[in-house]
Amino acid sequence: MRMTTLQIDFHVHSEGSYDGHEPVELILEHAADIGLDAVVITDHDVIHESTRAADLAADYGLIGIPGVEVSTAHGHLLAIGVEEMPPRRAPYEETVAWIRDHGGVAIVPHPFQRTRHGVRKKNIPDVDAIETFNAWLFTGYKNQRARRYAEAYGYPTVAASDAHTLPYVGRAYTEITIPEADRTAVTSADVLTAIREGSTAVQGRRAPVPMAARHYAIGAARKSGYYAKEGTLQTAAYARFGTLKSGSLIKTGVEKGLRGVGKLLAAVR
Repeated sequence: MRMTTLQIDFHVHSEGSYDGHEPVELILEHAADIGLDAVVITDHDVIHESTRAADLAADYGLIGIPGVEVSTAHGHLLAIGVEEMPPRRAPYEETVAWIRDHGGVAIVPHPFQRTRHGVRKKNIPDVDAIETFNAWLFTGYKNQRARRYAEAYGYPTVAASDAHTLPYVGRAYTEITIPEADRTAVTSADVLTAIREGSTAVQGRRAPVPMAARHYAIGAARKSGYYAKEGTLQTAAYARFGTLKSGSLIKTGVEKGLRGVGKLLAAVR
């Protein structure tokens, strides 16, 4: 049977998030450079940059999948495949139901890590998947605990970078297997179905030093190039604005001067 295997990072933050730093164009370009098939922007409690990234994804050869990391009453929750914001601060179970009602999948990010708003075990209802490898964690204990929980309850598992800066994008990712499908024909809906069916594999082991160095080097170079370009455009814009403003001030000064002369001549008469 023909299979298509995709590499997807389901948990990435852009500058749309209060703690993110990178524009989505830069993230998409970098994701394509390092061989990912999709990257899901999951900003905190805002979805506008994610839907924009999903619309732009095809321009970079990527599959467009929107998403958001929503704050619930019991901790954070990834809503993957939705195009509008879920209700904030609602109970975890209600938020999961809302996500499913809107065609998405509900994934528990960094569970049990309370310092990062991870949900407690007692508050996890029936969900679609568990994030069992989060590259942002500095020790493996919570990832191991998440994996044991997913295995015990039969949940599909995913890995993600939880990147807030460009070099971390793709540091961990999920392999999604889709039967009888060409890569060019795969849609966001196919990916969501694969998650629900458990056709996932976690790729979250620490990368070998050469691979990590390559990711960081590509990210640093891409970022420098992007901001150099943006800086040039911004400088040109400021220069144009400065010229227009100077012209306006000169014009205003001349007009004021003429009015002053007119008043002086009227007084002499």
